[in-house]
Amino acid sequence: MLILTRKIGESIVIGDDVVVTVVECSRDQVRLGVEAPRSVSVHREEVYAQISRENEAARTIDTTGIVDSGRRNLPSALPMRPRRH
Repeated sequence: MLILTRKIGESIVIGDDVVVTVVECSRDQVRLGVEAPRSVSVHREEVYAQISRENEAARTIDTTGIVDSGRRNLPSALPMRPRRH
């Protein structure tokens, strides 16, 4: 894990197009602003974890009672992002 020190108004850049700026600091909380292209998903970690759980549950639904109506180009499951360690 990379650990950086930043002051209010200072930023870090991730890749070529993601900028994270420290907006506000209090005793036990830091507010961050994230600038990223619309194609990049940005979520709080707990929201991302919930989305991942829901995606996994959707992939494991029992489909034995579903009848194939002849449609052959069924969409594949959405890819999952790698888990953070």
